[in-house]
Amino acid sequence: MHVLVTGSNGFIGKNLIVRLNELNIKVSTFTRKNSTQELENLIKDTDFIVHLAGENRPKNEKNFDTVNNGLTKSICDAVCASNKKTSIIFASSSQVELDNAYGKSKLNAETALKALELVGVPVYVYRLPGVFGKWCKPDYNSVVATFCYNISNNLPVQVNNADFELRLVYIDDVVREFVRIINGVKVEKKELSVQPEYKIKLGKLADQIKIFRDSRKSLITERVGDGLIGKLYSTYLSYFSPKQFSYSIPSYHDDRGVFAEILKTRDSGQFSFFTAKPGVTRGGHYHHSKTEKFLVVQGKAKFGFKHIALDETYEIFINSEDLKIVETVPGWSHDITNVGKKDMIVMLWANEIFDPNNPDTITHKV
Repeated sequence: MHVLVTGSNGFIGKNLIVRLNELNIKVSTFTRKNSTQELENLIKDTDFIVHLAGENRPKNEKNFDTVNNGLTKSICDAVCASNKKTSIIFASSSQVELDNAYGKSKLNAETALKALELVGVPVYVYRLPGVFGKWCKPDYNSVVATFCYNISNNLPVQVNNADFELRLVYIDDVVREFVRIINGVKVEKKELSVQPEYKIKLGKLADQIKIFRDSRKSLITERVGDGLIGKLYSTYLSYFSPKQFSYSIPSYHDDRGVFAEILKTRDSGQFSFFTAKPGVTRGGHYHHSKTEKFLVVQGKAKFGFKHIALDETYEIFINSEDLKIVETVPGWSHDITNVGKKDMIVMLWANEIFDPNNPDTITHKV
């Protein structure tokens, strides 16, 4: 398989080419630096064309038609001249439904490409809404990119209409859909689209990205595992410069060692760690409802437990060479003692964020 990608230096092109290279698919590229003659020669050796090249913000509106429509016609002519049924994916725009020069130029390009179907050339047209993800240029054609870049760099953002609803698709989903077509998956070609498509109001988008920024201070993470929030978070991080890759967290030192909170969630607790010097005991309390998981990652520990109503006791000895989780159980007081010869390091998860007004932590000797 040999794929030609036009607009290969663009946002979608860069992401697509990375994926095609991962799949060991041969890729040729066409950019503004290439000539029409080069385009014709490239198409002769091509099995599939992904046509991404386009003009988004020209100084002169006439360039919309020159690039978006003119280049597309050149591709059509070259495909016809090659006498090959070279399949074509075209990244059109949802703006074809609007009365503007950009939308009209994309619609004209669609018309030229669909004429190829009359001579048996497979054509796949995707009317993409806003596409967001890593490597999209800020202050160009994506408000997501602009907001992510500005907010990550503590620059102001302008929200003219907070209630304006955006339609968005994520770059990885776009690439996945295009690769699916390249790999020969049969599709109904009436209305092609990238799924899932997301909707979010402009004001909500700005607020959400600011929450990402502020999470480094609050330590509270959003639900970033999947869905729109997860994809926006990945996009936000992609605008960091290397000097922004790390950040400090607060830590608390005393004679026993160090305690530091690492990460908090809105509904699934928090993660922290602590150290203890040899012979030091930490804890000595119980919880009515709070639960915890402990993991000794360095050293040796003795966990002591005492039932607060039955006076029953229990001990567990743990060392970091045999990784085990120790859970605290409501109604049992507990402590942990460093019984080794070096500092002990323990990871800790609690099922709720610590609330100083309702700590659910009652001192009780084990």
